[in-house]
Order: sequence, then structure tokens, then C-alpha cells
Amino acid sequence: MPDKIRVLLIDDDEDDFIITRDIIDDIPGRNYVLEWAPSFNQAVEVIRERRHNVYLVDFRLGAHDGLELITKAESEGITAPFILLTGQSDRETDERAMRAGAQDYLVKGTFDPYDLERSIRYSIEHAKSLAEIQKLNTELEQRVEARTQELAAANRELEQTNKTLKRAQLEIKKALQKEKELHELKSRFVTIASHEFRTPLSTVLSSASLITKYKSAEEDDKRLKHVNRIKSAVNNLNNILNDFLSISRMEEGKIYNVPTTFDMYTFAADTVDEMQGFLQEGQRIVYQHLGDETNVNLDKQLLKNILINLLSNGSKYSGEGKTIWFTTEVTMCSVRIVVKDEGIGIPEADQVHLFTPFFRAQNVTNIQGTGLGLNIVKKYVEIMDGTLAYQSELGKGTTFTITIPQTA
Repeated sequence: MPDKIRVLLIDDDEDDFIITRDIIDDIPGRNYVLEWAPSFNQAVEVIRERRHNVYLVDFRLGAHDGLELITKAESEGITAPFILLTGQSDRETDERAMRAGAQDYLVKGTFDPYDLERSIRYSIEHAKSLAEIQKLNTELEQRVEARTQELAAANRELEQTNKTLKRAQLEIKKALQKEKELHELKSRFVTIASHEFRTPLSTVLSSASLITKYKSAEEDDKRLKHVNRIKSAVNNLNNILNDFLSISRMEEGKIYNVPTTFDMYTFAADTVDEMQGFLQEGQRIVYQHLGDETNVNLDKQLLKNILINLLSNGSKYSGEGKTIWFTTEVTMCSVRIVVKDEGIGIPEADQVHLFTPFFRAQNVTNIQGTGLGLNIVKKYVEIMDGTLAYQSELGKGTTFTITIPQTA
């Protein structure tokens, strides 16, 4: 962080400026310079000067509000972080602030010098990380553009040669297409990673800050609520990282099919038990095994990842109180697995892209996810020489059917 951190408070109440100044003066080290913009329009002009490291924005600004100011600033390319100051703590304000681009939000009258210093420090570091990601993305775009121009020039030269070089010309076009696809894939990764990491990290930050305010035994339930929010956010981050790691290992050819013999019924039932903690309110998984045969010879870890992904999706894209139907069947030649949910279904226009990395259907915009789960499932099934089929009806649910041949 810089030797002197320049902070701009945007608030139409001078009393709030004085209070905030006093809080900043009490921060150990005193390496902050606080300035004040008392109106929306004045704040817009000062922000455009880009002289400050962080902005504290009041939610209410006369005829405007702080979220409007943050949105306008981000549209003009301002990269310094914004911290929203609100009069009350509620999830809707938290989510609206994050969507507008705020790094954090603080409730007026409840934060102390430690809370403010921590929020400023975390927000500045987070903004630096996002700026680095954007820088890497820009460099990638420049390299792809330079490579595209080189290949275009080579293509023009090849067009002047005889017919014997046409095959080479086609190969270059294919290489160009592959590189464009790689660029698009990495761009989608940057977008998904920025959003999916930002949400749980913001949850951890806000909950960690709020936990410090509950100090009596009577407030244990409030502390527990925020602890559970932090655990959920960390689990979400862990799942995202596992998905990215799985994709990377598959691209490098480092995932192999290693069959072992085990009891399918016990294995599936244990997986259902593990999923109980991830279900929404009132949801349940109904598991049924068909037939008397239960022994299988398959790759246990690959199969576990497949089931976790399908059951997680069944829960994620279904409402509270819904049922996920899970069936297994073992024959001498194959293993058949069916996972059916009562969820939102997949729009017909999106089904052709269902297994594309980072693709998400148009009706899941408010549900967290990376768009990697089904791509991973499909590749794992292919590694096991199996087949994957699905049926989906919008608003009524989706059924996935997997058939995997038994290994002798």
C-alpha cells in the first residue's frame, strides 16, 4: 500500500464527514488523507481526477444514490475501489453493492477504526488483483491480435502459390481458428473467475467483519450464521478451484481410467449421504438400485466426481422442497446411472452448447456456477469409454443417463 492513502468521502452530510474523519484519525499509523465531496456532481468531477486510492460513498446522495455513482465511475474506467456506506445491514443492499462494483460496504454508526482500516486495506488489495487479471487479459488479446495478423499475412502469401500448397493454407486457417477459440476460452475464464471469486470473497469479508460485533452469549446464533456463511463461501471457492484443476489436468492428459472392484449400492448410498449438507431447504435425494447385482469394476474417483457434479446440479437448479431422483443398475456388461431433477430445465436453444466449457444457459443468470461441471462430467464419462445422454423440459426438470461398460 502507498505511504499516504488518499481517501475521498462522498456524503452530503457534514456531520458524517466529521465522524468519519475522527474514526480515520484514530487508526494506528495515521497514513490516511481524507478529503470530502458533499454532492453527487462534485464527486463525479473529483473522481475523474483519479487522485484517490479509495472512495467511501454514502448510499443516499440527494436525488441520486451511491450505487448510481459507483456504476457511473466504473463505466468511465475508474479502477480504484469503492466502499459503500449504508444506514442499515441487509443482504439486498450487500448484493446490490457487489453488482454495482463496490468492493465492500459498511454500516454507518457500527464500524470502528479497525473495521474501516481493514475494509480499506482489503478493498485496495482486491482491486490490485482484479487490475492484474485485466492486465493479463489485455496482454493476451494483444498477443492473439499480433498472431492473427501474422497468420493473415502468411495466408495471403500462400494464396499466391500453386495448388500443392492449398493443404498447408487450410492448416493455417485451422490454427488461426484454434487460437481464436483459445482466446475466447481464456477471456471467458477471466470473466467467470473475476465474478465467481468476487462473490464468495465478499461474503467472507463482510461476515468476518460482522462477527466481531457480536460479543455476548445471547448473540451466538448470529455469530453462527456468519460462520456458516463463511464456510459455504469457502466450499464454493474450493469447488471452483477443483473444477479449474480438473479441466487443466484433462487438457494435459493427466487423468486416467484406473478401475477397481467395489459395491455400487454402498458407494452410491455413501455419496448421497455426503450430499445432504449441500441440499437446499426441504430438498431430498431419493436413491434406488435396480436388480440384485451390485459389484462393479470401474474407476471409483472418476465415478465419484461424476455423481457429485450431477447431484449438485440437480440441487442447485431445483427449488426448495424439490426431489432429485437417483437410480443405478448393474448388468454383466455395463453400469447404468440416471439422475433426474425437478428443476428449471434447459432452454432448447442452449442445449447444443450444454457441454461447452464456461457456457451457462440463459435462465441461470442468478445461480452461481462456472459452466464447467457438465463439461467435466462428459469428459470423465468419455475417459471411462461411456456414453452420456440427457432429456430436458423447460420448467419441469432434466434427466441425465450415463452408461459405462464394465471392465473385465
